[in-house]
Amino acid sequence: MNQDMSILIWGLSAVLTVTGLAGMFLPILPGAPILFLGLLFGAWAEDFHYVGLWTLLVLAIMAGLTYLVEFAASVLGVKKYGGSTRAMAGAAAGGVVGLFFGIPGILLGPFIGAVVGELSLQRTMNEASRAGFGTVVGLALGLAGKLAIGIAMVGLFVVMRFVA
Repeated sequence: MNQDMSILIWGLSAVLTVTGLAGMFLPILPGAPILFLGLLFGAWAEDFHYVGLWTLLVLAIMAGLTYLVEFAASVLGVKKYGGSTRAMAGAAAGGVVGLFFGIPGILLGPFIGAVVGELSLQRTMNEASRAGFGTVVGLALGLAGKLAIGIAMVGLFVVMRFVA
């Protein structure tokens, strides 16, 4: 591959990697797949000389793991605080609606959705609020887990490229 093409691919890799890491925070972006694509382009820029098939396979598994971590953290957060499946569905719906209201909506949407979900089951406001709080705790834990995996993905790539 010529040097101009390599520079172009590295640039695309950098943009995708940064966008993917941002997507770990922003629910509107599929962070893990974009991050993986950025790292894949980085490996391709050097003809997979340093970062090969096995490393890319591990990175792909890690990207998929972010979804499992996010789901498990959300479910555990709702369940730990006494929420129902309706609270989880309400939190998901609230998260989608919240996207249209910027950062406050992203933060409050899942909480409000979980509370409404619990109230629809004739729960008290106290019980519904606890489920809403559990949803927020679960989302925060899921976000932390996704971000940790994303940083580990970049770390693995850097180690394979520059250290190994």
